Amino acid sequence: MEEHHYLYIVINPLISNRLRKSNLRKVKTDAADAYLLGELYDKEEFEPFKKRGVQLLNLRYLTRQYESLSKMCVQTKLQFQAVLDQVFPAYKGVFGAMYSGVSLRFLKSFPTSYSILQTDKQTLNAKIKELLSSRRGRSEVWINERVQRLLEAAKQNPFEQTMYSSHLINLNVLITLILQYQEHLAKLEQNIDALAEEIEEYDLIQSIPGIGHKIAATILSEIGEIDRFDHPQRLVAFAGIDPSVFASGKFTATQNRITKRGSRQLRYALVMGVQCGLIRSRNMRLKEFYDRKRAEGKPHKVALVACANKLVHWLHAILRN
Repeated sequence: MEEHHYLYIVINPLISNRLRKSNLRKVKTDAADAYLLGELYDKEEFEPFKKRGVQLLNLRYLTRQYESLSKMCVQTKLQFQAVLDQVFPAYKGVFGAMYSGVSLRFLKSFPTSYSILQTDKQTLNAKIKELLSSRRGRSEVWINERVQRLLEAAKQNPFEQTMYSSHLINLNVLITLILQYQEHLAKLEQNIDALAEEIEEYDLIQSIPGIGHKIAATILSEIGEIDRFDHPQRLVAFAGIDPSVFASGKFTATQNRITKRGSRQLRYALVMGVQCGLIRSRNMRLKEFYDRKRAEGKPHKVALVACANKLVHWLHAILRN
């Protein structure tokens, strides 16, 4: 259709599905669907579909893939924690960051306290040196402290040897998965940054305190072309943070939830941007607005959504101008 310059309209499946269900008779044929879509076009005012740029679509795919892999990595870490609690619970805190490459690879080589106690200090010291990245050197003092912590943790561990070899197999598999997830996420992050750097608005929206490069890339990719939204309220509705309306007769609901229709990824990025802006009062204007809403008696989450609404208005003004 684009090659022949036809104008076409993309309809939200929720709208067409509810229209089909409005009929008492259960009919599902191509002719009936075409008739209903014709009726819908006659009753409503739809705008022709505006094709999105390939660059923004690529960025959206990468940011959504990053989010999906992050969730899978979190679930794998939870499983890893559960197994580690049954094998070597005292290992936590030995390396500070338990999910660092050095910590995970060392645990893969020495998964039990028995294996550590049966190894001399020099071998443990050499193993940590081997695992350390050449780009980030560590002093001998730091390495010796970690060896000492390892020996103390091994002595305090209630399970010197595990009864079930399946736990060790599972621990090894989970460590491998976590390392692979971390590697893939790092590559995705590099690709996202490289692609987003080519977009002019990427640096502009990062001027808002609380919005970093990850949140900025997600917001840009989900919004797409700002020309699709001629008013900030349309962008608010697209993010799904507009309040639902319920009224019947003389009754009008005063406590309404947000609609949560539209882009879930955009909604999450906006709330994260608000939370980052409120931490240590990085965004003073947003913090003042949040405090004002709390002083009015609004709950924390309601005040957060109100801040997200205000953030959308700022983003719309920046991107439009």
